[in-house]
Amino acid sequence: MALTKKQIKQLRALANSLKPLLYVGKNDLTEAAIKQADETIEKHELIKVAVQDGSGLTAKEAAEQLAEQLNAEVVQSIGNRFVIFRRSKRKDVEHIRLVRE
Repeated sequence: MALTKKQIKQLRALANSLKPLLYVGKNDLTEAAIKQADETIEKHELIKVAVQDGSGLTAKEAAEQLAEQLNAEVVQSIGNRFVIFRRSKRKDVEHIRLVRE
């Protein structure tokens, strides 16, 4: 599901006020971190992740790896933080309504 430029702009605006819900540390992306990210993105659809100093990955590398593992889209990567999006399959989650072009 490729995002359009308008959708990315909308998601970036929504992500602006978010606090990081996940941290990538010195162990990089372990199975436990990926599982936690999967559960978190399923609840929130849009999550911000912070890469800590001890990590061997840059934010861009971590974003690409995590998005690939979770079948998600990278919305943005700035400094040591990145934002990813994936539509949730849960019914009890308030879904983000993406703009259409």
